[in-house]
Amino acid sequence: MIRFRRIFMALLISGLVLTTLPACKKDATEPSASAEKYNTQLPPVPNPAPELLATQTAFIEVSEKVTPSVVNIQAAQVSRGPELGPLFEDFFNELFKGRRLPPQKSRSLGSGVIISSDGYILTNEHVIKGAEEIKVKLSDDRVYDGKLIGSDPRTDVAVLKIESSEPLPTAVLGDSDALQVGQWALAIGNPFGLDRTLTVGVVSATSRTDVGIEDYEDFIQTDASINPGNSGGPLLNIYGEVIGINTAIVASGQGIGFAIPINMARAIADQLMATGQVVRGWLGVGIQDLSPDLADSFGLDRTMGALVNQVQPDSPAQQAGIRRGDILLELNGRTIRNASDLQLQIVSMPAGKTVPLKLLRDGQRLTVDVTIRPRKQAMASDATGERQTLGLTLVGTEQNNGLEVKEVDPQGMGAAAGIRPGDIMLAINKTKLTDLRSFDRALDEARKGRIVRLLIKRGDATLYLALPVTAWDTESTPQ
Repeated sequence: MIRFRRIFMALLISGLVLTTLPACKKDATEPSASAEKYNTQLPPVPNPAPELLATQTAFIEVSEKVTPSVVNIQAAQVSRGPELGPLFEDFFNELFKGRRLPPQKSRSLGSGVIISSDGYILTNEHVIKGAEEIKVKLSDDRVYDGKLIGSDPRTDVAVLKIESSEPLPTAVLGDSDALQVGQWALAIGNPFGLDRTLTVGVVSATSRTDVGIEDYEDFIQTDASINPGNSGGPLLNIYGEVIGINTAIVASGQGIGFAIPINMARAIADQLMATGQVVRGWLGVGIQDLSPDLADSFGLDRTMGALVNQVQPDSPAQQAGIRRGDILLELNGRTIRNASDLQLQIVSMPAGKTVPLKLLRDGQRLTVDVTIRPRKQAMASDATGERQTLGLTLVGTEQNNGLEVKEVDPQGMGAAAGIRPGDIMLAINKTKLTDLRSFDRALDEARKGRIVRLLIKRGDATLYLALPVTAWDTESTPQ
């Protein structure tokens, strides 16, 4: 009986297998009804609105045309390791005394845009700040050594140079002064190291100041996504023109990014490429914003303009006849919104240029001509007295042998470098200091490098201190 059951089950299973094989063969060679349905199914929206298709095509075209000019920047900085510490030294006696841990290499990632076919690249200063090694990778994965041509911490603009045996793809620079709120804005960069990412938004606002990011601010605000790594990359209009250099975000908010207007970045880049440094304009006035009450007291119906509260002697302002109590309204045809706006206009103006300045004085509107002078010329004109720099007050010595540090701001960069009151500054790099004029000349020469070396006399001892040349460029100066 048991044997009969086994034979019956074997025959039943064999029949099932033979019955299933043709069906399996059919499945392997012929598409099912379900697959045929998927292959022939139409999209849910077969005819999108022409406006959407045109916009999509425009985004694709901008990305294809501009992406080759966008680069990935990797900046490396080597820092000395900390000392091993007294416990470690005590345990191993003299073997490791005074030793440090191996140097650590830190890397930062950013973006940049090629602005000339011979290899000049525009980026942010904070992307390459303190870098000892800069690598630039193009969209076709070629990698070059980047050379720093110059940087300007006060506007966060820097220019690099790479050497290529063939012309490089370049971006077209637009006109940021013509921007309007609501225009399309496209950002290309390398957020979090993700090469050449495209994000899209609009121009949310223009001429943003008092953001607290840089000394001189005139930002384009956009909701196109900007993330770490986008810094230094281009902000574009729908024509593919660069309208700004992406630089910062508001960490506590979403959809709030800032870009340096390309007109400002281009003016800074032109100076950096020509001389390696930035010479700012100087007017020689102390200014403040107008409160509603102050504006009303001067007969103004709005808080526009900058109120002059001080005129420096032998300054362009004094020579033009500007007085304390004047309200400066318009410079070279451009309205002055507030004190920060005037400061930005002055420092952006070429030195030596004579421009009309409209002002309000005792209820009457006047126009005077003022000749902008370079800031460093204004400083160098004073060979006597004292000099304020890096939170230090420097005065000449009776023997004309160095400059005495009279006062030190404990929060200043000079104090952070280790300079103390009573120190005598003997030399900058290899230039001996005798008076304030020699200090100005030595500092101008030292700006051509990266590090400024100071020779200091302290009591009977002498010592060297070093500061990055950018320390002098971050000083706040009146206009």
